[in-house]
Amino acid sequence: MTARFNAFKVAPLLTKALMGVEAALADSGLEHGLMELVRLRASQINGCSFCIQLHVADAKAHGEAELRMIMLDAWRDSPLFSDRERAALAWTEGLTDIARTHAPDADYELARSQFSEAEIVSLTILVGQINSWNRLQIAARATHPLKAA
Repeated sequence: MTARFNAFKVAPLLTKALMGVEAALADSGLEHGLMELVRLRASQINGCSFCIQLHVADAKAHGEAELRMIMLDAWRDSPLFSDRERAALAWTEGLTDIARTHAPDADYELARSQFSEAEIVSLTILVGQINSWNRLQIAARATHPLKAA
């Protein structure tokens, strides 16, 4: 696959702004591991190979278990995820497919059972942010420099 463009080179002010949101999310109080699961799950749904590789590598570097990443697509049927993670993943899936789901009340109530209102806002921005990155990297036909072993 041939890359179409490099957004960091052609739109540095815009990508710098996106990186500013990333910095704010890092200080949001959400756990790093939870944020990586959210980023990875949305990237799986969207089929963004660049972001999947990036977030698998980051999650592994921060101690995430490989089995949990493998099972992420089947989180509903796996005992490997906490109630808080399940709530975040349900919210992620609902928002990532928002044209179809319209942010279901059941997913919001589940999120409310595990997150404060401020955390729900942070989680919602996180989901929007990774969906933006996915769309940008898919449009660019970006490929991650990681190679298969």
